[in-house]
Amino acid sequence: MSRGELRIYLGAAPGVGKTYAMLEEAHRRAGRGTDVVIGFVETHGREHTAAMIGDLEQVPRRTLTYRGVGFTEMDLDAVLTRRPEVVVVDELAHTNVPGSRNDKRWRDVQELLDAGITVLSTVNVQHLESINDVVAQITGTTQRETVPDEMVRAAEQVELVDMTPEALRRRMAHGNIYRPDRIDAALGNYFRVGNLTALRELALLWLADKVDDQLDAYRAQQDISATWEARERVVVALTGGPEGETLIRRAARIAARSKGADLLAVHVARSDGLAGADPAQLARQRVLVESLGGTYHQVLGTDVPAALLDFARGVNATQLVLGASRRGRFAQVFARGVGVTTTALSGQIDVHLVTHAEAGQGRRGGVPAALSRRRRLVGFALAVLGMPASAALLTALPDLTLTNDILLFLAGVVGVALVGGLWPALVAALGSSLLLNWFFTPPFHTLTIAEADNLLALGVFVSVAVAVSWVVDVAARRTREAARASADAQTLATVAGGVLRGERPLPALLDRLRETFGLRAVSVLELAAEAEGRPARAREESAWQVVASVGDAPPGSPSAGETAVPVDDRLTVVLSGRRLEAADRRVVEAFAAQAAVALRQERLAEEAATARPLAEADRMRTALLAAVSHDLRTPLASAKAAVSSLRSHDVEFDADDREELLTTADESLDRLGRLVANLLDMSRLQAGALGVARAAIGLEDAVPRALDELGSAAADVTTEIPADLPAVSADPGLLERVLVNIVANALRHSPPGQPPTITASAHAGQVELRVVDTGPGIPEDQWEHVFLPFQRLGDRDNTIGVGLGLALSRGLAEAMGGSITPETTPGGGLTMVLRLPAAAPTRMERPQE
Repeated sequence: MSRGELRIYLGAAPGVGKTYAMLEEAHRRAGRGTDVVIGFVETHGREHTAAMIGDLEQVPRRTLTYRGVGFTEMDLDAVLTRRPEVVVVDELAHTNVPGSRNDKRWRDVQELLDAGITVLSTVNVQHLESINDVVAQITGTTQRETVPDEMVRAAEQVELVDMTPEALRRRMAHGNIYRPDRIDAALGNYFRVGNLTALRELALLWLADKVDDQLDAYRAQQDISATWEARERVVVALTGGPEGETLIRRAARIAARSKGADLLAVHVARSDGLAGADPAQLARQRVLVESLGGTYHQVLGTDVPAALLDFARGVNATQLVLGASRRGRFAQVFARGVGVTTTALSGQIDVHLVTHAEAGQGRRGGVPAALSRRRRLVGFALAVLGMPASAALLTALPDLTLTNDILLFLAGVVGVALVGGLWPALVAALGSSLLLNWFFTPPFHTLTIAEADNLLALGVFVSVAVAVSWVVDVAARRTREAARASADAQTLATVAGGVLRGERPLPALLDRLRETFGLRAVSVLELAAEAEGRPARAREESAWQVVASVGDAPPGSPSAGETAVPVDDRLTVVLSGRRLEAADRRVVEAFAAQAAVALRQERLAEEAATARPLAEADRMRTALLAAVSHDLRTPLASAKAAVSSLRSHDVEFDADDREELLTTADESLDRLGRLVANLLDMSRLQAGALGVARAAIGLEDAVPRALDELGSAAADVTTEIPADLPAVSADPGLLERVLVNIVANALRHSPPGQPPTITASAHAGQVELRVVDTGPGIPEDQWEHVFLPFQRLGDRDNTIGVGLGLALSRGLAEAMGGSITPETTPGGGLTMVLRLPAAAPTRMERPQE
């Protein structure tokens, strides 16, 4: 049985028309004779969407009961039993009601696809897992319902349902998305032009990446290696040399000329695993590439031009940036170099050869010796003393032929090569040839060679001895380089793992560095700003500050340690305990570069943590001024007008008028008193100075007192509190304030004739009190906004209140060890759930065993 196909309609925000477009496609398929049913469609009360369902068959939904309330969900088993060709399943990221077979609707869709059923579905970009945090940062709203990107990327078709922000806001204003009572708040919060523009860009970019993946897959399937210039991609080749930063910046400027161009940096490492580049330079260049918005890659290859072009064609690059050769002109006569060779083989890829300060200067540093100095000296000693000794020994054996003598001398030359390397072996080969000629080649004791065969034999001996010496020397050099590269790689991997596993990257990095090289201490020093550009001042110990250190007696200045590794103009890593070899310094430089990155990350995190409360405090002050400026004036103005009218002698008021004016003044002052009390309590909460005196109190006593404070407006509120409900541990005064604010909010949004309901129950050591209203409700993605001070759903107009009630209620509840969370009322509306810890039973109230 073949797997069904998935088609997803992607939107940037609610209301762009995803469900409508999906139903249009369902009608088109049904019109062609395809068996199409509706598994689940959410119309959100939109008339045009509901009308679009038309005569499409709908599989009856399944009703589930959760906490005494009935909910409807897609009946997965019924759809599988019906087994249509195509099923419409709206809202892919939806979370199913507890008790369903799967916790997420996208898992239901997976079962339908596995059963061979094609699925049409919808999802908004804010529900994609990979960009959920980005959307939260943009909109200030965290989406709890998400769907894995892999699920959406695996769809055979993803169609973007797009609409400009202005058009979407017009739809909202005309009442085509939300109910009229939610339009103003939505337009002032989530549906701001800036938010919608950012969400639209996210949707377009995400879809562009999926299209790019599809293009790569198609090119791979069709074995297409030619470059398709669908998007500019600039690849810069890095050798690990000092010219890398120049090349990266030039490539970044080239990429910046095209909107949406990609920047990729690549380093071709030798496939034999031997070190060829400076790891410290590569580490710094990688940070630079990533800071410019590019990506860093490393590939293996013995043929550098071929490896570069294979990578460039693999990523569909359009331009390749290379540095001019560092080799001298004489060296370029014998080999064209990487740049010239790559240009000749590049085909449709544009190659930029960028000059730099290192061009034509030759490679720095000679070829390191393959063997240690001690071994080379031993090799020379064997050559000078061992070859004459061998000649004396062979002279004492008269029965050997010249061939045997040559083979024995050749064995001695190979032995010298194994011990001392190339130059001792060459000395041994030259000396052996002379000894063979003098003592063992007729005529003896002269350098004359009488027979041509003997001349050939000696020539072959010298050639073989030189060749063997060269091979042995190269093998020794490669072995040493491989061992060094392996040790460096293992050290870097160990350090990287230690940093990743540590909670504080910089101390973990320095500690691992100290352990790896057996050091006493490691310090990261920073030069004072006033000492920059002043060498004399920089040599003073007081000019340096230790920003991070590990070990005993860490050095406080570069001169206080055995090794100092500069990172940049201001940062230096200083090591103490022993001096490092030159080869070890390259690895330490790579660690120093990573230490600088870790330090910058820590400082950025500290700055962000410092700025966050300042920004929040500034936002709170601004909101407080905006809110209080209205809400303080309104009751004051009402009370003053009422009192002024009563004191006026120009108008004669009867008893009813006087009573009405007094009532107005009394209500205005009560409102003003509640506002001031809320402001004081909120300031105490933020300062941590709110006193809480917990006691055991029954909700059957606390709830009526709160309703009495609300007066006649709460007369019709229904309460259902069980008689055996345990008492709660709370501050009686604060609990009453919490209940007043929650119930007042429910009364404000309840429709006429449908008062709120208060219920209570006990669960696992907690008491839950639910204030249920059947009003317009709040979208789940805006639940947290109602708890922000000085706003209501982000609307800062504050014409009906300062917006402190729910924010203060949550703060007071948490101060008493409880919590307040919103839930959707079945059938529409909002339920506020207040959870408080149950009071421990007294000895007189101990439960019966």
